[in-house]
Amino acid sequence: MAKTHKMTIAGCERELPLCEVNDKLDIAAFIMFGDVEITEKAAEALLKVAPEHDIVITAEAKGIPIGYEVARQGCREYVVARKGLKVYMPDPISVNVKSITTFNCQTLYLGRDDADKLKGRRVLIVDDVISTGESLRAVEELVKAAGGNIVGKVAVLAEGDAADRDDIIFLEKLPVFPK
Repeated sequence: MAKTHKMTIAGCERELPLCEVNDKLDIAAFIMFGDVEITEKAAEALLKVAPEHDIVITAEAKGIPIGYEVARQGCREYVVARKGLKVYMPDPISVNVKSITTFNCQTLYLGRDDADKLKGRRVLIVDDVISTGESLRAVEELVKAAGGNIVGKVAVLAEGDAADRDDIIFLEKLPVFPK
């Protein structure tokens, strides 16, 4: 039987499967895709503690459900930092990122049209989990390059040492599991 970690997130109990990162560390996998209940409740809880904002930004792909739902319940506008260039992304800006859950270095992109939506506006960065902070750093760089004003950084969960940061707002601490 697979090992799991039980926790309550935004009032919802979940069993998160433990996944091996390397021979010294396991992490609990929190995947919002397909979990409408936790997405809605987590967005509602985050909006209660998030600063006032004009627009939301999140990173592809796991942040999309919570980014969308925070925008739907709140400011009604969001953009997604994409992991690949698309033909409909004119004059893109980009930044490199290395995440704990991704094996290779990736690049995040914003097309000029989305970057222009951020310019001069109060931007809330939204993510599902903040762990090493590398994805968050990359999104921050994109917002700054676009001329946006970051007013807050929120996540459903802060994993490991990320929970000790004083620059993020999160709902629950997600432990890591050393072997």
